[in-house]
Amino acid sequence: MSTGHTSPSARKSRIATTMGKAKIFTEAAPYIRAFKGKTVVIKYGGSAMTSDELRDSFAGDITLLSLVGIKPVIVHGGGPQITGAMSQSGIEPEWVDGLRVTDSETIRVVQSVLAGQVNPDIVRLLSGHGAVAAGVTGIDGGLFKAIPKDERLGFVGQIESVDPTLVVGMLSQGIVPVVAPLALGADGHAYNLNADTAAGALAEALGAAKLVYLTDVEGLYSDLGDEETLLSRVGITELETMIASGSASAGMVPKLRSCISAMRAGVPQAHILDGRVQHAVLLEVFTPEGIGTMIEPR
Repeated sequence: MSTGHTSPSARKSRIATTMGKAKIFTEAAPYIRAFKGKTVVIKYGGSAMTSDELRDSFAGDITLLSLVGIKPVIVHGGGPQITGAMSQSGIEPEWVDGLRVTDSETIRVVQSVLAGQVNPDIVRLLSGHGAVAAGVTGIDGGLFKAIPKDERLGFVGQIESVDPTLVVGMLSQGIVPVVAPLALGADGHAYNLNADTAAGALAEALGAAKLVYLTDVEGLYSDLGDEETLLSRVGITELETMIASGSASAGMVPKLRSCISAMRAGVPQAHILDGRVQHAVLLEVFTPEGIGTMIEPR
């Protein structure tokens, strides 16, 4: 006996799948329009830099942003690579208050790793996915100028000024800048910068529409260590409370301070995203739900 229904066909299944893909693009359209021509500064680090699968996902995300007219700027870290290079050179790392002591020998290793290995590797990765990317350091064009952060730390810098002229010029030519967190000191020496702080300072100077941090956690938690307390939205007042109360991890504090500074300077949104999630950047920029934690000036 016939039920009046036909059996599903492979063709109908393909049509349904294609319609689903089209729906995704339709939902993304308002966000593409809203951010077209706007600058998004992304701090790239953590697992997203070390997993081949996540590296490819990240490169694809950045390429797509660039292709639809959004202007991504990448600021990268390189701590594990620096530690590995120091070990190979027989240099024993020293730490003060969680920060790497950077003497004259160490800063040479830092420069070599950041400018000579990590930065060109990211440029190669992006270029392989079709982006037009170029690497610079904070020394180039006087992008970052710094003073010593603490005499005990040696050549670890505190950003004194930012001149984004070089990066603005690259963006105007459709180039994705990939920035290594180095700075020039008034004494003529190179200084190592905290990449989180560098990303926030650059977002301020560029008047970015978004500041994004890729991390190895889902986002911010109201109760540190309890994943059930993930915060989807917070304001900068809550961030200040988290820092003052010690409820933010040591590694998260530079990010939060940079978010506060950037938003007080006019950056409208910041995001703490889980870089272990494929296409985390696209999910945040192009979907209404987003992922991770959105930080607002409220």
